[in-house]
Amino acid sequence: MLIVSRNSLKWLPALAVPALVAAGIVAVPLSAGAAVDLPDKTAEEVLLLISDSTEDSFSGTVTKTAELGLPDVDAATGMTSSMGGASGLSAEESSELVSSALELLSGTHEGNVYVSGDSNVRIQIKDELAERIAVLNGTDAWYYDSESNVATHVAIPADLESSLEGKLDGRADETMNPAELANQLLTELEPTTKVAVGTDARVAGRTVYELILTPKASGTLAESVSIAVDSETGLPLQVSVAAAGQDEPAFQVGFTSIDLSDPAADLFTYTPGDGVTVEEQPFPSMPPASDDGPKPDDGSGLVTTGTGWETIVALPAGSAPEGFEGNPMLDQLTTKVDGGRLLSTSLLNVFLTDDGRVFAGSVTVDRLQAAANAE
Repeated sequence: MLIVSRNSLKWLPALAVPALVAAGIVAVPLSAGAAVDLPDKTAEEVLLLISDSTEDSFSGTVTKTAELGLPDVDAATGMTSSMGGASGLSAEESSELVSSALELLSGTHEGNVYVSGDSNVRIQIKDELAERIAVLNGTDAWYYDSESNVATHVAIPADLESSLEGKLDGRADETMNPAELANQLLTELEPTTKVAVGTDARVAGRTVYELILTPKASGTLAESVSIAVDSETGLPLQVSVAAAGQDEPAFQVGFTSIDLSDPAADLFTYTPGDGVTVEEQPFPSMPPASDDGPKPDDGSGLVTTGTGWETIVALPAGSAPEGFEGNPMLDQLTTKVDGGRLLSTSLLNVFLTDDGRVFAGSVTVDRLQAAANAE
């Protein structure tokens, strides 16, 4: 095992693909079609189906849609000198970064995903005028953006495998069999989340069980999370997040087609083309191998309150990038509320206080304001 463990790959369609595809991917609702009637399973048995999966090689087309209610932003208004400085980015680069992030978290994107074994992943995301490619193998990680014509390369340390094995060995007592893991997941979810099995259906031409997670607390922005699990392989094929008071999914990502054969090996190498600018970045430092002892202070000042779906994250004054508060783009993204400004989406609210603090959570703005006033 190098970077991506087999257990992680089981969850790739449900977890990694949304993260990576959202960094650059038409909703695919659970297909009605001919009625699907699978053998009944409990929620624990569906979780066990995922944990027991041995599928680690596949490819397919993934589609993503997001209806988060994000505002349209004119990047030109944010190109002020205030966005440079400590971040190391120019005003134009900072504004383009924000605009790109908003664009990638909105609307519809489509991409191709290739996975082979424990450490080989390739994701290609195509828009009308641009393409983004991410390639990960045992020795290198690449990210290419055709719009900027820049390829970012990270060399993976040769001793990473032994380092990770050491970390896993140190947690051997925490490694349980799949049945125990499924039971523990349900136990941990139980205080805050109702877990149920929904309607049998089809995704990407394959029959699936639907696992539905619903918050027990009222007042959260998220209404439910639905995970479509392949009835044969245990691979999660689609994830849909519903927001309270919204008919269409706030966020949905899933396979429209999937092939369970091993992709060609050459897909997991990347060679920059002529004229491509290559930027080298260091591999992130590894945390200590043991969880024992004090943790180093990362200096972020981040504090969390609440639990589960009601968790609120707080950052102290001065945490935002230099010049962020004075940038005109902030006025486009936020609205004035009592005590500060609010960036509101269907799944997440971010409250920026007048004194520079930041509070974020999948809760209503009054909950964020109350958290700010309690400090």
